[in-house]
Amino acid sequence: MSAAIAGAAGLAGTQAIAQKSPAASSQTVLVVGDSLSAEYGLKRGEGWVALLEKRLAEQKIAARVVNASISGETSAGGRSRIEALLKQSKPDLVVIELGANDALRGLPVAQTQDNLAAIVNAAKLVNAKVLLVGIQVPPNYGMAYLNSFSKVFSSIGTLSKVPVVPFMLRNVADGPDAATMFQADRIHPVAAAHPRILDNIWPELKKLLLK
Repeated sequence: MSAAIAGAAGLAGTQAIAQKSPAASSQTVLVVGDSLSAEYGLKRGEGWVALLEKRLAEQKIAARVVNASISGETSAGGRSRIEALLKQSKPDLVVIELGANDALRGLPVAQTQDNLAAIVNAAKLVNAKVLLVGIQVPPNYGMAYLNSFSKVFSSIGTLSKVPVVPFMLRNVADGPDAATMFQADRIHPVAAAHPRILDNIWPELKKLLLK
C-alpha cells in the first residue's frame, strides 16, 4: 500500500474550522474530524466539508454545516470534545471522521474502537443521526495491526447500527493518479482530491439527511 494512504493521518494544526450557512435551515450537520476535514494546506472553501455546503445548496437541501475538525485530532481528542460540541451545535446529524491519527501512532486498536463507539453513542443519546467515515492505513505496524484496525469501523457500524463509509480516500489514495492527489508532504490531499472525497461520503450522508 502506498505511503499516500497515510494521508489519513493529518499531523499538524491547531484550530477547528467552522462553516455555517447564513440562511435559515431545518437541519444541522456536525463534522468531527482531523486534517482531512479541516482543510489542512488548502485555501478556505476547498475542502470536502465546504464543498458539502455548496452541494446542499445546489440540491436545495436545507441544512447548515458546522465543521469542528482539528488537524492532528485523535479519537480520544474527539471523545473529550463531543459532549460540548453536541451541546453547542445541537446537531441533527453527526459525521465522525477520526481514527487515522490513532493508527499512524500505533495506538491500541481496542482503545480507538472504544473511543469511536463512545462518540457514536453520545450523538445517539441526543437523538442525532450518525455517519461513521472510515479510513485504511498502510502496514507500518505489521499486518496484524492493519487487519485489526480495518475491522474497527464496520464493527462499530454493526454494533451501533449506524451507516459507515468504508474508505473516504477511495479513488484518491488508491487511484491511478494517486501520486498527483497529495500535497508535497505526500500526506494531505490536494484540493482536486476533495470532490472525490465528498463523492465517497455523499451517498450515505444524503440518505441520512433525507431520512
